[in-house]
Formats: sequence, structure tokens, C-alpha cells
Amino acid sequence: MAKLRKFCSYRRLKRPYTRRSKFRSKNYIKVGGSKKVISFVIGDPAQKFSHTLNLVSKEELNLRENAIESARQTANKPLEAKAGKGKYCLRILVYPHHVLRENPLAAGAGADRMSTGMSAAFGKPIGFAARVKKGQSVISLNIDKANLEVGKNALKRASYKFPGGYFVDVAENK
Repeated sequence: MAKLRKFCSYRRLKRPYTRRSKFRSKNYIKVGGSKKVISFVIGDPAQKFSHTLNLVSKEELNLRENAIESARQTANKPLEAKAGKGKYCLRILVYPHHVLRENPLAAGAGADRMSTGMSAAFGKPIGFAARVKKGQSVISLNIDKANLEVGKNALKRASYKFPGGYFVDVAENK
């Protein structure tokens, strides 16, 4: 399996050139949806909590789907251990729908017979990313006042998995 390319090449928001049609034969990119993010809602969504914590982006960028899944796992582990199951509701608010493409160029002996160079350079799908705007919430956490510090630390740990800067916004539910 090929290694993941550094994300600095996909980090900036560009105009998406990904034609999706309801007729599969007319799609430019023939690929399905994201499969790496296991769950977008964790915990007890029906319960009412006293506080809502949001992880807010400080800049515009793309978030790759494996970074979103990694952040979800990183935030869920201390919440489950310290707050307890059912004592919180963690929601991933962004969906990785933007298709990332790469035009692989072969190097080395015999490369002239394998690659097409820059003719037909549209690229093959290599993954998905969520497009995030400045000031947009990426993760939302509903939690009680007793576990507020645990929630702040969990979201801070999750932000280390994402590129760019983030801050935790605290709001009291009424």
C-alpha cells in the first residue's frame, strides 16, 4: 500500500473540480463517499446537558478524513474514561465530501512506458477531505458542568490531530 502524501499539498482551499452527477456515467470522478470516519455522533444525544463546547477553526483549510477519525478517537478516549459512558454527546460537524486527487508520476527505470506525464492529468482519487471555513465549528461536545475541564482537555487533544489553529468555545445551555 502506498504511503500517504504530506497534507501540505492539499491543505489550502481551492475551487473544487469534482463533477458529481446523478448519472454515474457522467461523473468525472467515479468514487463513493467517505468510509474512514466510523461514527459522527458518540454518547447520548437524547440527554440534556448544561454546557456545549465547540472546537472552532481559526483559518480556512481542508481536513482529511483520517485526521477527523483520529481526532474523534483521541477526544473520545478521555471522555469515556473520566466522564463515563452516557455522560456526554460528541458530534463531528464536518463531513469529508471533497475528493482529493493525485496524478502519480512514475520515476526510475522504465518510467517512460508507465506514465502519461501531464497529458490526461486529472488524477485518481486518493481520499476525501472536509472543507472548513474560518470560524466554523468542527467538533461539538455537550457535557455537564462537573466534567467541563475533562471536555476542554479532550477537545484540545483532538485539535492536535488537525492542521491549523483551533480554539475551544464554551457556551452554557439554557
